[in-house]
Amino acid sequence: MTVDVEAIRTVEVPTRIVHGPGAIGRLGEVIAELGVKCPLLVTDAGVVEAGLAEKALAQLSGAVVFAEVRANPDIALIDRGAAVYRERGCDGLVAIGGGSPMDAAKSIGVVIRHGGSIRQYEWGHDPIESRVPPLAVVPTTAGTGSEVTLWAVVTDRDRGVKFNVGGTPLIAAHVALIDPELMVALPPGVTAATGMDALSHAIECYTCDYHQPFNDAVALHAMELVGNWLERAVADGTSIAARTAMAHAAMLGGMAYGTESAGAAHAMSQSAGGVHDCSHGALTARLLGPVCSFNAQASPERYARIAQALGVQVAGLDALDAAMAGVTELDRLANAIGIPTMRELGFSEDEIPLLARIAFEDPQTLGNPREISGAADYEGIYQAAFAQR
Repeated sequence: MTVDVEAIRTVEVPTRIVHGPGAIGRLGEVIAELGVKCPLLVTDAGVVEAGLAEKALAQLSGAVVFAEVRANPDIALIDRGAAVYRERGCDGLVAIGGGSPMDAAKSIGVVIRHGGSIRQYEWGHDPIESRVPPLAVVPTTAGTGSEVTLWAVVTDRDRGVKFNVGGTPLIAAHVALIDPELMVALPPGVTAATGMDALSHAIECYTCDYHQPFNDAVALHAMELVGNWLERAVADGTSIAARTAMAHAAMLGGMAYGTESAGAAHAMSQSAGGVHDCSHGALTARLLGPVCSFNAQASPERYARIAQALGVQVAGLDALDAAMAGVTELDRLANAIGIPTMRELGFSEDEIPLLARIAFEDPQTLGNPREISGAADYEGIYQAAFAQR
């Protein structure tokens, strides 16, 4: 394993993290400390129906509720949320829910500070120059890590793609309140998909071309937590120990991102998620094993370390064999916790050329540890994913 002694890198962790069972009880105090008197509460119908939004509202006097978020929030939704913020005279943001409400809140904050439409702030387009308004986030799933990432993902339905906004501390939440008690009622399927999403963040950020010591450390611990606790959380969602471990895994996986990119699995799942409106975590989970199999020969020592973190016995194996044992474990884990197949997620083999083309155009391709030389490489990975049963 080599260390780049020439590059100058940075690590920025701008979000204060308040964590532990009952952490949501600190929300009112946090909002007061941020000087917010009229927050826009960004959430979705499922969180409202589950009674979790009410837990937040009980501590937020004068809050305006924006519960229109749906999975894979799009440009129109973000711009509408920003309009509500302005019309109602809000002075801060609170997000409660999974990755979609948190990404929506961060994106709304960008539009509030910079004007126009969120489509202007796709990564590589108009720069983000000011910090979003005071923002507190409360995750109710353990997967995206959006509570601590410096990114948001937005769907462009006209182009049929998702795009990234951020890559800067200016988009980050000011405070994240991580309360595993809010995750107890998550169904097994959601627990499985979000947990595998957390694992994919850790693995891709540990192996990407941009990895560095801080990211490596939190990524490896996230992998260990998932390896030890995800199956338990799926089997027994009432276990506070399992929910706490997975909440920490998601947060650490989000921190592993830093200001950088992930790799091929996210290039594929993010772009394909614009074609079919399916679970991002489940799709990423189904692609993760085939991507790691493709990548292992480019960085066998790192993939062997991933196998160790997942609890695979690799004593006596050379690096590449150990790496491939880790890939086998990834596929076993996905099947054991009931991750749907590509077909069950709504995709067909006929779409492989389209999916491969848009994946190759995704900027996260650039971070992959093995060079993706063209769409044909992605076609091969997709074929392997469809071959899984």
